Amino acid sequence: MFTIIRNSAKRAIKRAAITGGLEAAALAARLGARVRARGAIFTLHHVRPKTEQGFNPNAHLDITPDFLADAIDRLRQEGFDFVRLDEVPALLADGNRRRPFAAFTLDDGYRDNAQYALPVFEDADVPLTVFVTKGFAERRQTIWWETAAAMLQYADRLQFDFGKGRETLEIRTVAGKMAAFKRLEDAAFLENEAAFVRKIDQAARALNVHPQSIVHDETMDAYELKRFAAHPLVSLGAHTVTHPALALLDEEAARGEMIESADYVEKITGIRPTSIAYPYGFAKAVSAREHRLAAEAGFSLAVTTSPGLLRGKGRDNLFALPRISLNGHYQKPRYVSALASGLPFLI
Repeated sequence: MFTIIRNSAKRAIKRAAITGGLEAAALAARLGARVRARGAIFTLHHVRPKTEQGFNPNAHLDITPDFLADAIDRLRQEGFDFVRLDEVPALLADGNRRRPFAAFTLDDGYRDNAQYALPVFEDADVPLTVFVTKGFAERRQTIWWETAAAMLQYADRLQFDFGKGRETLEIRTVAGKMAAFKRLEDAAFLENEAAFVRKIDQAARALNVHPQSIVHDETMDAYELKRFAAHPLVSLGAHTVTHPALALLDEEAARGEMIESADYVEKITGIRPTSIAYPYGFAKAVSAREHRLAAEAGFSLAVTTSPGLLRGKGRDNLFALPRISLNGHYQKPRYVSALASGLPFLI
């Protein structure tokens, strides 16, 4: 119980610290302070109406359509031009450009991207790139973080092997469920990820949660993706086959994940994707090897989830570009101004 309370306190302190940093940066941005940069790539996952849930460990991945519209409006007021992701390399190389630019990306191919996000982008005439995971679209790969959230939602007890034998966790409270989710999240990168996903799926089925149904309900299939990609504002990018932490795979497996994912997008759209988003995108999941593999696979750029702005003048690694997350916990337009200023990345 003490561990649960301590973890809850840590989350609250971290959230407060981030909020404080964003508020300070927003105020400084209003006064004209900003980091010199050429542009920014924004990343989203789910875009859909808000639902009230006491336990929602993936809330950071959800923003509302209204907030997306507000974010676009605020960036337009800040003087940003909206560009396609595949234009970014040329824009970074253009030494004469003065106005900042923004590109929007969405990971995983969620169905709400077409249902709720696209109308917002249409109204604002803003292009977007959606990164497709082949295994999700073909219903062969489950989404472990969505499965974990669903199975913990209504269960009072979880039995799971975190690597040292089966344990039983009491998860009657929201704090207990959050602590269990954090342990699952940590375990995902401590062992073979495919084996971990199988264990998650097995535990979920024991609690009458069906992982395949979650994938079917949440993500677009090939037919939907083809219709979606036919829209003039929409481009599709690669996001691997099984959504693994690529740096934890051997080189041939990592290369295969990238190339097969690009093949799949090309089969759907008839156009070879020029971009790839590394799954998870943080340092443990992506290394210099993946940067090299992405270049060798023929992509013109690759994006991470490392936060930051694009600097230009040859200072950007086109195969490790940073992105700014529009986070579900911080859905205020002034925070978009703060992020676009680059100041939070200095704090």
